[in-house]
This record gives sequence, structure tokens and C-alpha cells, in this order.
Amino acid sequence: MPRYAFEDFTPGSARMLGPTVVTKEALLAFAREYDAQPFHVDEVAAKDSFIGTLIASGWHTCSINMRLLADEVILDSTSLGSPGIEEVKWLKPVRPGDALRSRMTILESRPSASRPSLGLVRFQFEMLNQEDEAVFAQKNWIMFGRRDAEPVRGSGPGVLSAAAAAMPDHTPARELPHISSNPYFEDLVIGETEELGSHTFTPDDIIGFARQFDPQRFHVDAEAAKDSLFGGLCASGWHTASAWMKQMVGYRDRIRAYALAHGGRPARLGPSPGFSNLKWLKPVYAGDTITYRTTVSSKRASASRPGWGLVFHHNTGTNQHGEEVFAFDGMVFWERRA
Repeated sequence: MPRYAFEDFTPGSARMLGPTVVTKEALLAFAREYDAQPFHVDEVAAKDSFIGTLIASGWHTCSINMRLLADEVILDSTSLGSPGIEEVKWLKPVRPGDALRSRMTILESRPSASRPSLGLVRFQFEMLNQEDEAVFAQKNWIMFGRRDAEPVRGSGPGVLSAAAAAMPDHTPARELPHISSNPYFEDLVIGETEELGSHTFTPDDIIGFARQFDPQRFHVDAEAAKDSLFGGLCASGWHTASAWMKQMVGYRDRIRAYALAHGGRPARLGPSPGFSNLKWLKPVYAGDTITYRTTVSSKRASASRPGWGLVFHHNTGTNQHGEEVFAFDGMVFWERRA
């Protein structure tokens, strides 16, 4: 019998998860696979970057928080997955050697109106480093089975979509036309969309990521997954998000190579302060191919960082059936034209 069911998460209660140390090797390994920007993978290049030193990918920080939660709560619970993330703030850089703890607070809980065997719990996480500085903050919902209720099996796509749609600020699916890219902050046009690329999630790919960061049974065991809410092996939501970042970096690398080949220098990207309104709308199953797109939604000059602007973007992932499985609103510092 799992220790934690829906009824065990009391609003107002809090506990500390961790600590865990971010090694340089782990920082580089994640970045090389999913977020190979210079300030994540190259100590020399990082000195000339926005931050000035080697730092962890923000998606790595999210995944570390997921692992702490999995080890100390989720793996001994009736967890049925998450429909998405309300908001993440990357408050301070995470550097090699940092020891991270995560303060978990239960904000609220509510039984499911449509499925009496499960309920939703709203969490807040605040990650602290060894200096007790907050480096990361997150708010999100997680679905849990109710104690002594019959297990929910095989209805994951419908349950996930309904829960994601009920989250605040839901962004409806829409067609995203392809428009050519522009390199500098001043050149970016609101409403422009780019197709970043596609990623196929193989079983080994799914299990490898999940064993590191999110080892719930429906992410690591194909046989056990058949008897789960989702009915089959599916990717961790953080894996889906990290694959978006990988496609974004690959797209920017292609832009950079084209500019350099034609005697130009493309704009640099700085770090991201965070994101909001992330939705895992449908499960990503083994064998699915997800195509990622990004649309410029707004921009403004940075008051605190001369030479930089802040660009806001809406991002989606669509599977081979044309179904939107993933969406979020992000922001990033973008170099202005000299």
C-alpha cells in the first residue's frame, strides 16, 4: 500500500526535500544532450556570456527537482502524473558543486468532479542552494489516486487532457504557419512562427531519461505501464520539455551557421528567467514523433541589461497524428543590434 494517497496531502503543510549536489559532470552531460548553449557546455565561452560563468540548464534544474520529489514522495504514492506546470522561475544560476534542497508546500487539493477515484493536489516548490538562496520556484498540479479507490487504468489521454484544460490560462490549440526567421531582437516580428524540428521518443530514450529524473512505473517499465492510467510506456513530461530545448538549440545552431557562412554574426541568446502555462495535453508514447514549434508573442527592451531585450514566445509540440501534446509560454533574453 503506497504511503501517500490524495487524502494525505494537507493544504498548508510543508517539508524539505534533498539535498543533492549538482556535479560538473552531471551538469555538462545534461546540457550536451538537451541544452548545448555555450554557457552550459563550455567554461571558456561561458566567461564571455550573459552570466559570465558555467551554469546548469534551467530544464536540468526542473528535472533535479522532479527527482527529489520522486525519491521522497512520488514513488511511494498513488501518483497518476501531472497535467502541467503553472509557472517556473529560474531565480539564480545553478553552478557546479551547488547543493540543492527543495521546500515543498501543499497549496490546495480538490477531488476530481468527473472521476471520484482521483484528486488533484497543487504544489509549490522553492529550491535553495547551500547559501540558502532561492534559485528556482515552481507551482503545479499532480493527480493522485484516492485511498482505497479502485485503480484508474487505460484512460490517461482523456484524464490528462481534461486536467490540463482545467488549469488556468489555457492556450487553445491553433495552426502555426511557417515564417522565415530573423536574427536580432529588433528584427523579430510578433506572430512569427518557426518549426524547430522533430524528435522520436524510443523506448530506450524514454526509460533512460526517466531512470535519471522521473522513475515512475509508467516511464520505466513497459509491462507495468500497460496496467497504469496511461495504458503504455510514455515519456516523462520533463523529457518532452527537454526535447523541445534540444530542438531549439539545434535550430539556433543552424541559424548561426548560415549567418557565419554569409559573413554575418547572429544574435546571441541569454538565459531564460522562466516560463508559465506549461501543459502536458496528451501522453507521449514510445514511438511517437513530436514536432516542435515556437511563435514570438511579444517583446520589450530590457531596462536592467543594456544591449539586450526580453522576448516572449509560445511553444507547442504536436505528435504524428496532428494532436497537440505539449505547450508553454517562455521568455528569453535576446541580443539587440549594436
